[in-house]
Amino acid sequence: MKGVYQDIQDAASTGKPLLAVLIDPDKFPLENVSNFIKKVNTSIATHIFVGGSTVADEVTEILVENIKRYTSLPVVLFPGDVTQITNRVDALLFLSLISGRNPEYLIGKHINSVSKLRGSGLEIIPTGYLLIENGKETAVQRVTKTKPLPIGNIQNIVDTAKAGELLGMKLIYLEAGSGAIHPVTSEIIKAVKTELSVPLIVGGGIKTIQQLETAYSAGADMVVIGTAFEQDESFFSKLSQ
Repeated sequence: MKGVYQDIQDAASTGKPLLAVLIDPDKFPLENVSNFIKKVNTSIATHIFVGGSTVADEVTEILVENIKRYTSLPVVLFPGDVTQITNRVDALLFLSLISGRNPEYLIGKHINSVSKLRGSGLEIIPTGYLLIENGKETAVQRVTKTKPLPIGNIQNIVDTAKAGELLGMKLIYLEAGSGAIHPVTSEIIKAVKTELSVPLIVGGGIKTIQQLETAYSAGADMVVIGTAFEQDESFFSKLSQ
């Protein structure tokens, strides 16, 4: 059976757009899982991401176990901290915050996670994570104590993304942040995509079908949507298969 990364790579090479629904364990009541995931299953979503900036111990694992009861879609961990790691998922985005200069989120947290990952059998996908300026402070900024990359310096964003690829990152993730005022611009997505030979993920601030289509047209191989679904589950009906 092919792994999650191989599926993403195959889709990127054929131009098939992927959509991940992001579920934050800290904001998502367990009693909503069944109804919510049924809507995910009937939408064009291809993956489910689970994770958040601040999540209590064991909450993530319990949520993942409940999600997997109702879907056959790949469930991918998008962790904000070591405490969120669970081997119940299908894959783990091993995120390095390469847009910042806080060593804890460049390599420190990763070292701390090895004892949990050793022998877990998890598919681990090295991912270069870039926080992009969006018009407001995000939870990622507060937790990691890093600043986003300014949208006015596109070349710096491109160079940072390319540096991640050259370091061996298998995915590059451009993130505007949860509840962003402005999503990552099409100009930034296009410029980054032109330089990369690995799949590109874009998330944060995408609240409309038009914004989703714009991200795909600009070159995003996968788009991640979270807040739009949290605030309005009718968004699913617009994304029905």
